[in-house]
Formats: sequence, C-alpha cells, structure tokens
Amino acid sequence: MTIEKMDDFFAKRVDAYESHMLNRVEGCREGYEKIAELVPSDCKNLLDLGCGTGLELKLIFEKFPNLHVVGVDYTQAMLNKLRKNYPQKNIDLICGDYFKVDFGKEKYDCAISFQTMHHFSSESKLALYKKIHESLKPSACYIECDYIAEDLKEEKFLFAEAEKMRKEENISSDMLIHLDTPCCVETQLRLFSAAGFAMQEKLWQSWHTAIFKADVL
Repeated sequence: MTIEKMDDFFAKRVDAYESHMLNRVEGCREGYEKIAELVPSDCKNLLDLGCGTGLELKLIFEKFPNLHVVGVDYTQAMLNKLRKNYPQKNIDLICGDYFKVDFGKEKYDCAISFQTMHHFSSESKLALYKKIHESLKPSACYIECDYIAEDLKEEKFLFAEAEKMRKEENISSDMLIHLDTPCCVETQLRLFSAAGFAMQEKLWQSWHTAIFKADVL
C-alpha cells in the first residue's frame, strides 16, 4: 500500500472524485440527500469542513439558495472545482488544515462534514469537535456523514495498523496522510459528548456510512 500525503492524494483524483463518491462509495449518494434534509430550516450561515468539490452542497443550495457557506479544504484543486460548480453562490473558501483554521465563535447556524473525519485520531477529532462547538450559535447543530468502523475491535485494529505504517515509513504523527482510521458509533457519540454537545445521536446508516447529529444547547 502506498501512503500519500492528504493534499497529493486528492489533487491527483479531483477529476474522478465526484463520480467515485456518487457511484462507488456505498451510502454516499443517499447520504448527500439525508444531510441536506437535516440542515435546520432557519440556517443562514453554514460551515462545511472538508468540503472538497462541494457535492454535499448541491441539494443544500436547492433548499437554501441564498445560504452563505464557509468551506474549508486541504486541497486547492478541490476548491477550484467547487468554485466552478457554484459560481453564483455566496461561498467563502479557505484552503487549509481545518485543525488549525480559526472558525470564530458562535458564527454558524450549522456545521457539516462529509466523509472526511475518518482519517484522523480520536484525540485530534475531539479537539476539532470542541472548535466546531465553539463556532456554532446557541441551538445550532453539527451534522457529520462519515465512514465508520463496525465495532470497537475493528476501530482499534485500524488505528494500530495506521500507527504501524507510520512507524515503518517514518512518518511523523502531525503529517496529514490518506489512511482510513474510522471510529465506531460508540466512540463517535462519546467524542461529541466530550466536546460539549448537549445531545448526540446516530440518525442513519447504510453499510459503513453513517450520519450523526450533535446539538448545541
């Protein structure tokens, strides 16, 4: 298995990305529909983490044509395609590491992410979820659609394998690389709770793709 840096991996695949997600990743096509249904009806400002080419925004913009979106992604090529996909929409794009980008405080009515969080450790995700929580207004929510592990046993195995590969290839822990390390449902719900969300639940699942919603008080 060849280990690639995160931005290199997606930059090489930008042209085939949308077809791959819609046709080859189990649950994604329906996931895009479900996540659009869950965005709150009063949403005016949306934070989209790991926005890629903006596939998840298509149905959201149909529901909220005047929505303001801030999209964060690590790969400029993806953001360039997103801009071409939605040239007339009110979108601010940030090319950067969302673990380091400042989201601000109580700015957004909703935050979303789609198939992006399963590359990172639980510790990293917890810190990110705390940032997301702080960026949301009272009564706002975070919606995550992601690849999940079947159970805690599989989760631990995948994380151990990823750590082994990093050591074998002498890859530092802070380098963003494309390796799948999904958490199981139990871990995801625990992380949302630890990050300060008042309520958290799994709302939908198809094979290894699941949608979670975490609410701010």
